[in-house]
Amino acid sequence: MPGFSPFVLILNDIQYFFRIMYTEIQIRIKPEQAGVEETLRQIAARAAGVGVERLCRVDIVRKSIDARQKEVMFNLVAGLHIDRIEEKEKVFVPAYRDVSDRETVVVVGAGPAGLFAALRLIERGFRPLVLERGKAVEDRKKDLNGLYKTGMVDEDSNFGFGEGGAGTFSDGKLYTRSKKRGDVRRAMEILVYHGANPAILVEAHPHVGTDKLPGVIVNIRKTIQKQGGEIRFGCRVTDLIIRENSIRGVIAGGHEIVTRHVILATGHSARDVYRMLQRQAVRMEPKDFAVGLRLEHPQQEIDRIQYHTPEGRGKWLPAAEYNFVTNIDGRGVYSFCMCPGGVIVPAATGPNQQVVNGMSSSYRNTPWANSAMVTAIGPAELESMNYRGLFAGMAFQEALEQQAWKAGGGGLFAPAQRLTDFLAGKDSSTLPATSYKPGVHASVISEWLPRIVYRRLTAGLQYFGQRAKGFVSERALLLGVETRTSSPLRIPRNERLMHPEIQGLYPCGEGAGYAGGIISAAMDGEKCAENIF
Repeated sequence: MPGFSPFVLILNDIQYFFRIMYTEIQIRIKPEQAGVEETLRQIAARAAGVGVERLCRVDIVRKSIDARQKEVMFNLVAGLHIDRIEEKEKVFVPAYRDVSDRETVVVVGAGPAGLFAALRLIERGFRPLVLERGKAVEDRKKDLNGLYKTGMVDEDSNFGFGEGGAGTFSDGKLYTRSKKRGDVRRAMEILVYHGANPAILVEAHPHVGTDKLPGVIVNIRKTIQKQGGEIRFGCRVTDLIIRENSIRGVIAGGHEIVTRHVILATGHSARDVYRMLQRQAVRMEPKDFAVGLRLEHPQQEIDRIQYHTPEGRGKWLPAAEYNFVTNIDGRGVYSFCMCPGGVIVPAATGPNQQVVNGMSSSYRNTPWANSAMVTAIGPAELESMNYRGLFAGMAFQEALEQQAWKAGGGGLFAPAQRLTDFLAGKDSSTLPATSYKPGVHASVISEWLPRIVYRRLTAGLQYFGQRAKGFVSERALLLGVETRTSSPLRIPRNERLMHPEIQGLYPCGEGAGYAGGIISAAMDGEKCAENIF
């Protein structure tokens, strides 16, 4: 044949051979098929059009669950190693350096925003000094055990305050919609570098778990210390030193600490910080936030609802989650911080407060599922309830927490009501079992919950019950009160993420009103650190 060249054909074959050593394909697969390695290999080989004998390894690059139809399926992005194992780029390794003799930047707060800010400062050649009012993880655990025994809240060491912030003892949920705010992948890789399960890089809705996240936090602390940074626990910042509209330092533990830069990452529950800023005439602004209740179901019921089967999730599916949202009176009513296979915990940070939150381990293996059910509240609603001024939202939160404390009978007891009775507006003569260890006290929640909140939650929960048959159940329990979803205030900042009126002050994270979870707070911490020169 004219032009025929065996050499060219062979060369083309060789090029093709090496080109497909590693390839990624999308697979839609049944859960039981995904759980058996050999079955997964066969399906992947067939999808790629190669013999299974050529498939050396299958990596799961991305994984999500599609439960929209009656038959639940996994959507996978699979990395196929054909004929040989193709070594990909090594796991992300951050460029940490020794900063022992570099300029000190003060970071106030050791939550995700503060810790990630400290790590990024180290990469950029600054020495972070992290000041944390609470205690190290190891001591926080002891105080939390004491909380259950005594019913007394340590105002500096509790589920909200201490190393790692409120997220340390939570679900460790890492899913965020704030992808435009920073590099989500980078934040995840930093967590993996410090000991988190690499599966968080794969899962569509990743989480670390309250049993694993404390260890990751400790490793981050060790990195900061190893590179010359410092973390001081039990060191509450009581004042900023401001001269000529510029940061000159902070007062912490009764001592003056000199610095030109302060990253303020104190979290949304540090109400004393807002009051301190007001004393110093630091401009703040009210913003919308959300309040409501925590709803708990038997996990089996959520499994049956979400997976469309009376048998529940079976062997191959994880504990089911849900995400509900609707609009009532032009305001959002939605589920928040859903914890499958989790427990409800007391989240007060001071006396005479009743606040609840949810958490779950990496295994998500308790008999219960819980989620906040909340509605948005803004200045107009607060005005209608006679809450006015800059601290209107904070005063509303505090009043609601005190009402819940009284309704629960004091101590750590939570006021509670069956979901069906809540919707009917009647007393619960009995209450179902709950994961909330301190105990519950039957309460007609509508008698103390603000009318506007009760009406919206009632309408929203009825709508969710219509969407998901079985969601409104006598075995579902509402506990009060959920108030710490976000900050009621925002501390303004300019394009350099600095306060527009105070040189060197960088409001950061959830407490400043710029984040709403571990990952978004972590990314905001990094961005603040990147703006320091």
